[in-house]
Amino acid sequence: MYIVSEPKGLSEHYRQQLEAEDAGLYPPAYTKFLQQYGEGTYRGWINVQAPDPEVLRPFAEYGLWEHDEDSPITEQQIGECTAIGTTVDGDFLAVHPGVNGLLWLPRHAEQIQVIPLPAGEKEEAVGYALILDGIYRRMYGRSQEESVYYEPWTGTREHLFLRMPPGEGQLALTELADLYRAESPPDLFIENPYVCYLFYRNLGGYIRLNLAGGQEVAVFYEQAAGQVFAKMKAWLLSKGCELYSWE
Repeated sequence: MYIVSEPKGLSEHYRQQLEAEDAGLYPPAYTKFLQQYGEGTYRGWINVQAPDPEVLRPFAEYGLWEHDEDSPITEQQIGECTAIGTTVDGDFLAVHPGVNGLLWLPRHAEQIQVIPLPAGEKEEAVGYALILDGIYRRMYGRSQEESVYYEPWTGTREHLFLRMPPGEGQLALTELADLYRAESPPDLFIENPYVCYLFYRNLGGYIRLNLAGGQEVAVFYEQAAGQVFAKMKAWLLSKGCELYSWE
């Protein structure tokens, strides 16, 4: 698994919370993953978070999900759940002391699901990555084929948005990516029909090119990598990119 930037360890508060909770409440691999890599985003899809017993409490009154004889928990029990992850689409991954496995509370569906933990679950941190991959297959009916990466939340991340304006003689984003790859080979390269990522360890981040839209280029980097970022920014501007304006 490629780690985008230096992981930030859990705060003492969360370490104590994990130790104080019932050891059987969380998958052991989840605890190991947090201790090793800290909070962050896995494969650009799901946020791995420290346990939060507060975030789902208001949802017990919203009536978002159906609760019949097949539902694993009652509407009232939603408030007793502890969230341990959220997807970029707004789904929740949670645990409940009365449920054996993980709970999936979907943003765009009405049925809460139980996700059984695999038999012989690996207790090492990598085991939780495998669990998350299994959840993705279950919910979306396919696997993520691209390389595995994890983006820790460091608190020192910066970003810059640019765009490649359309016009005759302007580079396509795929051409821009190929040029930069040739000049500065990335430590990890991911591309699909929608997006291209160029990861660099000395940047503590990556360049993201929005191939679907055909214009947006974003650079995510650590504050300590200012010189590396400045060189990268200058190169992108020299190839026709312009700073993105929100106006």
